[in-house]
Amino acid sequence: MSPWVIEVGLVAVSLGAWFALYGAMLLATRPRGVTPAPATQELGDEPPAVVSLVGGDWDLTVDAAEATLLDLGARKVLEFRQPANDPTHTTVHVRVEDPSGLTPYERRVFDRVAGLAVGGVVPLTALTFRDARKAASWWKRLRAEVVADARARGLSRRRFSPAVVGALVAAGGLAALGIAAAVAHNVLRGDEEDPWGTVLGVGFISFRVLATLAGRNIGERDTPAGRDVAARWLGVKAWLRGDDAFGELPPSAVAVWDRYLGYGAALGTTRVSSAVIDLGMGNRRRVWSSYGGTWRRVRVRYPRFGLRYGRTAPPLVLRALAAIGVGYVLARWWRGLVADIAGADDLSGNAVTRFADPVALAGLALGLALIGYGIYALVRVVVDFAAPVAVTGQVLWLQVWQQTTGSDASPPQPTIHYLAIDDGRSDRATAWALPAALAGRCDTGDTVAASIRRWSRRVGEIRVIERGTPGHAGPEPADAENAVEVALGSAVTAVAAAMRAPAVASASLLTAEEVSQALTLPVRLADSPSLGPVGMVQFSTVDKNRVVLMMQVADGTVGRMAWRMNSRGKQLPGIGDAAWHNGNRAVARSGDTTVLVTLVRDGKGRGQQLPWLLQQAITRILHPR
Repeated sequence: MSPWVIEVGLVAVSLGAWFALYGAMLLATRPRGVTPAPATQELGDEPPAVVSLVGGDWDLTVDAAEATLLDLGARKVLEFRQPANDPTHTTVHVRVEDPSGLTPYERRVFDRVAGLAVGGVVPLTALTFRDARKAASWWKRLRAEVVADARARGLSRRRFSPAVVGALVAAGGLAALGIAAAVAHNVLRGDEEDPWGTVLGVGFISFRVLATLAGRNIGERDTPAGRDVAARWLGVKAWLRGDDAFGELPPSAVAVWDRYLGYGAALGTTRVSSAVIDLGMGNRRRVWSSYGGTWRRVRVRYPRFGLRYGRTAPPLVLRALAAIGVGYVLARWWRGLVADIAGADDLSGNAVTRFADPVALAGLALGLALIGYGIYALVRVVVDFAAPVAVTGQVLWLQVWQQTTGSDASPPQPTIHYLAIDDGRSDRATAWALPAALAGRCDTGDTVAASIRRWSRRVGEIRVIERGTPGHAGPEPADAENAVEVALGSAVTAVAAAMRAPAVASASLLTAEEVSQALTLPVRLADSPSLGPVGMVQFSTVDKNRVVLMMQVADGTVGRMAWRMNSRGKQLPGIGDAAWHNGNRAVARSGDTTVLVTLVRDGKGRGQQLPWLLQQAITRILHPR
């Protein structure tokens, strides 16, 4: 047998075996699917960022940062104020200058806000990073901190465990020995001065490369405890998605929804809040879609290899015929060629000789495989053209995929675009290949009907059924703030009715004297933020000017949400249509109006007086002064 055949065979077998083992480990360590628990409104102890990890198939996204920001607002560390109906005008106010008890990633989000705030205030849209490298570095650190917390809670683990890494490293050592043996077989036949130095050097480099690949962190995977927690949180997600209005809530609604809004962002159910909050880390793989009448986040799958995707028929047919031709040559003449090279007349003298030669057998197998692939490819090309599939849905993403190299005289020109369409059948979508000649016919947000060749993923024809709002499916990084405003243009009109100010003036329902009498604390009426659909009045202590009681009033959809979230604890008969008292919080309904009274800071522990205060407020709603 020819020496080069032995050497090439050793290298191919060594690397092929290692990469086959690596692929098997990738399949074996994929996060297992989680069956959601029944829909529930009961929250757990896990922070929203950790919930974003375990509730998103152990794939951490920008939702973790958005959810943490909203949760800091729910915990009164930050405050969101919306002066008008447009959520993009929301400002973030730092309420606690040096909060304690924050996790590292919560502190990182807080520091981002506090570092940009002037006088304790920063516009929400100003949180966007202006430097891509700084954004990447900030996100990398935040991700590591969230993963560390999830691992400490036993909810996540490294996808490749130490045992798997050890096995891959050991296999890499064996593969490196095989490569070194092939090099030794080559150099020892020559007159090289230091052949063993070359052999050892190649072997060491090969081992180092394979060991580095084995030890590379490729993400997280589930644990038994993590699956249980994920199932519970997916039940919360189902409950939140059952309320159509929840996804339309702006960040300022955290004052009413408390921590639910942050957890909703972690679970991908807060379209408006997630669209407004932009920390400079857009993700084309998770895009919002309104197709079907309800907003939801869709995972988009992009092709990883371009061997056939987006290709026209002629190159695909030529490739298939070439595969068949090469395969036929290998199957027909490879064994004889190997026999000639090895110096034998024929390898078919006996069965042992015929099947013992690995090179001859590998060539025959490769030839048959190429013939099979070529025939399969020809059939798929014919089916692609004879029976294209029709896809109707909303354009989620449109982006240049391939373009010409260009020159000094002519700049690069797009040839193929990514086209992601949500057909409404599931929360997953495929990115198709749209020729440049068709790219100008549609835009993100449009509802289109497309004829697609499924195997090559190439769009043959596309027709717009209904025009949408350009860019609403995802803001362009170059002008994030303006894109968000465009994205929410249609949504603002739809939610304006739900976000109207309450008909009852909250400041007229309680007086400072009544609150002082009930709490046995001298208080005064404090400055109260404007929260759009929520009327708020706050009372603070006279000496320290610390807010001790907040009263919030809301009508319509927002009022019903506030009632649903807070009607728990002990029922209070005789107050309005219905009322509940739960520790430092009490809520009552009168007609379409909901009143929520909450004790904070020094006011906590005086909840026994809340029913009386609630009764005063409801009485003034029924009998205005």
